[in-house]
Amino acid sequence: WYQKAAENGFESAMNNLAIYYENGEETEKNLEKALYWFQKAAENDYTDAMFKLALCYRNGEGIEKNLEKAFYWYQKAAEKGHIKAMFYLALFYENGEGTGRNLEKAFHWYQKAAENGYTDAMFNLAVCYRNVEENLEKSFYWYQKAAENDDTEAMFNLAACYGNGEGTEKSLEKAFYWYQKAAENGSESAMNNLAVCY
Repeated sequence: WYQKAAENGFESAMNNLAIYYENGEETEKNLEKALYWFQKAAENDYTDAMFKLALCYRNGEGIEKNLEKAFYWYQKAAEKGHIKAMFYLALFYENGEGTGRNLEKAFHWYQKAAENGYTDAMFNLAVCYRNVEENLEKSFYWYQKAAENDDTEAMFNLAACYGNGEGTEKSLEKAFYWYQKAAENGSESAMNNLAVCY
C-alpha cells in the first residue's frame, strides 16, 4: 500500500516506505531504497524526511558522509518548524560542521528549539547564556527548565547556581535538592558533592 501511495506522490507514504526499508519492516532492509524515498519525500517538503535525510548524511548511513548536505537538510527542516532539526542545526553552527562556525546563529536555533520544548536545546542555551552572553539569570532560567525536564547535567548545574548564588538567590537547601535529584539520575559529580555535604 505504501509503495503505491508513495508512487502516487503522497509524501507521508514516501517517508513511511523509507522507514520500512531503513528498518527492514515488512520488507527486506534496503538503505539505498530508504534513502531514495527519504530524498523524494524531502524534496516534496516533508520535514520528517528532511530530518532523516540529514541524519543519513551526517552519519554516513547508506550514503557517503556529507556534512554540507546534512547541514542543508537540517536547515530546510528547521526553517519549516522541525524542532529536533533546529537543535542539530544549532550544533552544526556551533561546531562549524557543514558550514562556517557561527555562534550567533547557533544561539538563535538553540533558542527556537528550547522555546519549543526541546530539553537538550534548553541545556545548551543555558550554557550559551553563561559562557557567551554572560547572563547568569537567563542561564539559570534555562538550566531550571531543562532540569524540570529531567536533564541530569542541568540538575547538577542548577544545583551549582543555587549553591553559588549565580543567576538566583543563594540557597543551600535548593542546591542540596538538585544535587540529590542529579545523583538519583546517576550523576557522579552530584554524588561527590552530596558526600561533601554530609
